Amino acid sequence: MTTLEKLNGIFRTVFDNEELNIGPETTANDVDGWDSISHVNLILAVEMGFKTRFSPDEIMAFRNVGDLVAALEERKAG
Repeated sequence: MTTLEKLNGIFRTVFDNEELNIGPETTANDVDGWDSISHVNLILAVEMGFKTRFSPDEIMAFRNVGDLVAALEERKAG
């Protein structure tokens, strides 16, 4: 399973939408219900799912799902 596929499962759970399909260019504007509260829930779910932690600066730097995937893959490789 790729990082993006695993992330897609987490997104589906957080946003309670089994039809949701994310891609590298996906942003909050593309997902119904992605607001500040669900963003916090999403980051927590991603951290738990990938057994990692992000700093506030890292979280603020994510512009889209692709940035999140890159950060996760960088940690996996390191």
